Amino acid sequence: MRAIFGRKIGDLTELEVLTEQAIKSRQQGQSYCVIKEVLLEDDQFHSFANDFFNDQPWITEEDGGVNENREVRCIRVINQDTGEKILVNNEGYTYARYVGIEND
Repeated sequence: MRAIFGRKIGDLTELEVLTEQAIKSRQQGQSYCVIKEVLLEDDQFHSFANDFFNDQPWITEEDGGVNENREVRCIRVINQDTGEKILVNNEGYTYARYVGIEND
């Protein structure tokens, strides 16, 4: 699995624009693995997606980083109502430092 990650992206709209531009320029993205999943109700998901810089109680300093296979370790955040997914690599912080859109 591969995804295009953006660093210090403010919100989902900015991430969508970045992802579209990266796809147009034929970027391949990075390999990743999911270390945990977080299921959020629609309003919680949108609150998270509107400000990736907010600390989240479900992100710990131990999450994120890269594993021995050089895959990005991610939290998969799922909107339980729409199924929309965002990948988070926090790199030791408690906010979504790196984010990507997961497509099925």
